[in-house]
Amino acid sequence: MTVTDQAPVVVGVDGSDQALTAVQAATREAAWRGRDLHIVHAFIWPLMHVNVGASDAVPDGGLRHDAERILAQAAGAAARTDAAVTVTTELVTGAASGVLLRAARRASLLVLGDRGLGGLGGLLLGSVAVYVSSHVDTPMLVVRGQERRPGPVVLGMDGSHAAAAAVEAAFVEAEQRGCDLLAVRVCHEPQAGIPSVARSYAADAAEECSSSQLCHPDVAVRQEVRVGPVTRTLVGLSEQAQLMVVGSRGCGGFTGLLRGSVSQQLLHHAACPVLVVRHARAPVRA
Repeated sequence: MTVTDQAPVVVGVDGSDQALTAVQAATREAAWRGRDLHIVHAFIWPLMHVNVGASDAVPDGGLRHDAERILAQAAGAAARTDAAVTVTTELVTGAASGVLLRAARRASLLVLGDRGLGGLGGLLLGSVAVYVSSHVDTPMLVVRGQERRPGPVVLGMDGSHAAAAAVEAAFVEAEQRGCDLLAVRVCHEPQAGIPSVARSYAADAAEECSSSQLCHPDVAVRQEVRVGPVTRTLVGLSEQAQLMVVGSRGCGGFTGLLRGSVSQQLLHHAACPVLVVRHARAPVRA
């Protein structure tokens, strides 16, 4: 799926504190990118034939009123974060996974919190997260751990052609945040510890970064080769990062990242937000 050059940042909300934290992060991303912010709430109750309106006894009550309040609260959080960002809201009838995927099709970035309730309840603990992360083409930022702290953007590299979009996204994020970029090639093969092999991996990493480095010359980049278990290494690196960036498909240490234990461990245990970039999408003509 393709998007326009001015596609908004989309954030899913459910009334939880974690969702409001995601709204704040999404607002900053929208400001950095010069995009609008679109806030979406999945409203499943009409599909279950539940009365969503107010009652005579409680005219301001009802499930629809609660949903509208959730959106208004999120819009308020966005305005307090950056009043210059244009904000729109949408109450969409449907289950969370389908609503998020449809909203993401016209988005430049999809932002979600790592815990929730209501329409997005248990997002990263069940089938919704697995389904969304496995099918969304839009870059997806999962807001978790500690935000807004010092530290670099950490890019997990795997040497695949599919990782180019993640490399570019990491440079953009580092430039927006005014921080360094640590590009890491994690290798679980023992031979990666041999100096000559390590130098080869390092040269490959430098080559992968070269094009984006030319486009973002002000970003200070450091490349490293780490040898060890991929999951443990990435989670450990997240403790010093303000953002982790990884591709969602590739080879080497990140094969099938969003289908196996690596992604689940990273999304559950990373100490900072995680940006997952599946692949680049060409803009559609308006």
